[in-house]
Amino acid sequence: MGLIYALFIQGLQMVLVLVLAPGLLGFTRKVRARLHRRQGPPIVQPYRDLYRLVHKEVVLADNATWLFRNAPYLIFATTWVAAALVPTFASGLHFSWAADLIAITALLGSARFFLALAGMDIGTAFGGIGSSREMLFSTLAEPAMIMLFFTVSLVAGSTQLSAVATFMVTHATLRVSLGLALIGLIIVALTENARIPVDNPATHLELTMVHEAMVLEYSGRHLAVIELAAALKLLLYISIIACIFVPWGMAGVNDDPLAMLIGGATYLVKLGVFAFMMVMFETAIAKMRVFRVPEFVGGALMLGLLGVLLLFVSRSF
Repeated sequence: MGLIYALFIQGLQMVLVLVLAPGLLGFTRKVRARLHRRQGPPIVQPYRDLYRLVHKEVVLADNATWLFRNAPYLIFATTWVAAALVPTFASGLHFSWAADLIAITALLGSARFFLALAGMDIGTAFGGIGSSREMLFSTLAEPAMIMLFFTVSLVAGSTQLSAVATFMVTHATLRVSLGLALIGLIIVALTENARIPVDNPATHLELTMVHEAMVLEYSGRHLAVIELAAALKLLLYISIIACIFVPWGMAGVNDDPLAMLIGGATYLVKLGVFAFMMVMFETAIAKMRVFRVPEFVGGALMLGLLGVLLLFVSRSF
């Protein structure tokens, strides 16, 4: 019975992130519209868009290969697995041993690789531009993410997210290294999700497109799967930040259903607060030029290196 209950909680988390991802995206759009003094679309609009795209016909270019057809499903699968491994409302789940920071980085890197290949597969100018820009940003974003995760793992003594969350709850102290890691991870999250100031997800101008340029040739269910994967990726980064830096309120795998409900409510509050703060930040600043983005992402890499250096220096005294 214990194994069945553990598998049920793990499956519940997998379904939860899948259901909440479009709602989180709709919430950010609604908040941004209200901050611009507009009515904006309803929060459930992303669900309607996905439903409409699934029922539309897929239009493929004549020179599209198997990679272009299968890349959306590969991107969605790797992103969903990564998002499902991150502890949300409960820690220490049945597959918590797989929720490793390095493994999650590898899964996200694989999804990015397939997306860039799919963008170049058709041979259009937009796809090539988007893929080249995505790879340019990822050359700094991925090493920065690894260094930031190293900083956190050196503090917590583990790279498993459940162990990191337990350490942060029981040994909560103010550390300069953790503050640097938080700022750097926010920069990486904005870059990886193509948010302002790196990219504007609401525009289709060829001079500014990054993510939209790579998926411009997709339609129908292929586009629906890619859009759902992008929403899962946004939820994934917010969940990682909440799990590492605000782990309070999560239930344990052996807790009663009431504790699980409290953990779920706490997780929803964390998602809402972090999404609101992200939209506030995006509204307060303007999009930067494309060639200034490496400097912005490079700042996250420097913060990660500085965080690791401070940890080693502080332990030497």
